Amino acid sequence: MRWIELNRAPLLWALALSPAVAACGVVDETASDESAYAPSSEPVPAPPVVDQSGENYGPVQVNAFVDSEADPLATFAVDVDTGSYTLMRRDVLQGQLPVPGGVRVEEYVNFFKYADPAPARESDDPFAIHLEAAPSPFGEGLHMLRVHLAGKAVHESERPRANLVFLVDVSGSMAASGKLDLVQYALTRLTEALRPDDTVGLVVYAGEVGTALQPTPVSRKTAILEAIQGLGAGGSTNGEGGIRAAYALAGDHFIEGGINRVFLCTDGDFNVGLTGDALVDLIEDERDRGITLTTLGFGSGNYNDRDMEALADHGNGNYFYIDSTDEAERALVLDLGATLQVIAKDAKVQVTFDPEVVRRWRLVGYENRDVADQDFDNDRVDGGEIGAGHRVTAFFELELRPGAREVGNEAPLASVSVRAKAPDGQRSTETRALLPTSALQDHIDSATTDFRFGAAVAEFAEVLRRSPYAEAPTRSLADLERLARDASGSDSDREEFLDLVERVRGLWSR
Repeated sequence: MRWIELNRAPLLWALALSPAVAACGVVDETASDESAYAPSSEPVPAPPVVDQSGENYGPVQVNAFVDSEADPLATFAVDVDTGSYTLMRRDVLQGQLPVPGGVRVEEYVNFFKYADPAPARESDDPFAIHLEAAPSPFGEGLHMLRVHLAGKAVHESERPRANLVFLVDVSGSMAASGKLDLVQYALTRLTEALRPDDTVGLVVYAGEVGTALQPTPVSRKTAILEAIQGLGAGGSTNGEGGIRAAYALAGDHFIEGGINRVFLCTDGDFNVGLTGDALVDLIEDERDRGITLTTLGFGSGNYNDRDMEALADHGNGNYFYIDSTDEAERALVLDLGATLQVIAKDAKVQVTFDPEVVRRWRLVGYENRDVADQDFDNDRVDGGEIGAGHRVTAFFELELRPGAREVGNEAPLASVSVRAKAPDGQRSTETRALLPTSALQDHIDSATTDFRFGAAVAEFAEVLRRSPYAEAPTRSLADLERLARDASGSDSDREEFLDLVERVRGLWSR
């Protein structure tokens, strides 16, 4: 898959982390290519963004349109992270727009709950595939395809025992408000949500590394909470030493058939020890041993979004940015089952377009989750993880061929295959679904509320990352706000999204 690199920043570590991404070509946005057009000729202005001087983000990469006759296949790993969305929320509530390099469309779309039915708990299927397509409300003459995976829910009593190690950065940078204090709140609430037979260990790192608490059953909750509340900050940041110690502690108390996971809590400011590929190799080795990694990001000013997202990807875990006590509750209490229990690992999606129906296509987002087409059925190539009850959504922009929507046309618009392994499996199984061209909706208003709301969220992210495929912000923000409002219902997260869109419209008109 091709993409356009927008910010000219060095690819640095973020690109080195992903061999699949590094193998893809980069398309210069100034190149003469009819597939790299913007729906609007109005230039995107450059409103104020968060000062990048102390924070670390990856480059902006935007998938380009692909001619289906040249390549009818779109292949990518699933992604259920949400850190990019909550980082944006932090910035907008502070009266600034997010750094474009921190905007990942898929993490915006996957922040929200959707109503598509998941398999019943007694089903052997870990997820269900839902497909829907309708005319695009944002690009004249274009259509949008929504691919949605609905993960099966698992009752808390049915999940395996958990062996968790909390790895907490207590360096000097964590002393600021909204960092260590919020870590303590988040870990307290997580501990309170665990079962009595789960265990929690606590490793801290600054210039030195120490074990603040050996793995302790949650039935002894008071001892765990006292250790968490006793943390203090000061010193440099030996991330490598802390990570090694946390994995060693988790390995010493490994539960066969259980959940073995490290929760890294930091602002991502690693300045001592391994970095880059060497640190990734360490995390991948532990992942292959069955110990996964979830990263929880905190604070601002020196925050490292690039590394936090990449570490979680390579550790087969989740990446959350915790900007408030409410977000700690959502990620670590309300969604605890999805955060802890993997129902499908190394999940990869391949969408096949019929060149006689679809002239060209573009995947909106998932740029750093790209997988080479030939690696779709290669079980040695890493994919993404789906937790219990997780929802994964991807949107495509499509240009259809003339006459493709003729009545009675049963030619497939797209066929979708998903390969994934069981949580303890080594071989993938494949699930397929097909959307005939006749299933295309006639108008965006005929699409489901989830389709319309998700499309509005995807366009919002496109505007914020200055995508050349986004319409002019002054028009697009108003259009997507109307679309989202009609599809928001009484959901509090969707209502909050509408407030954020209004705030961004105000910032853009300054």
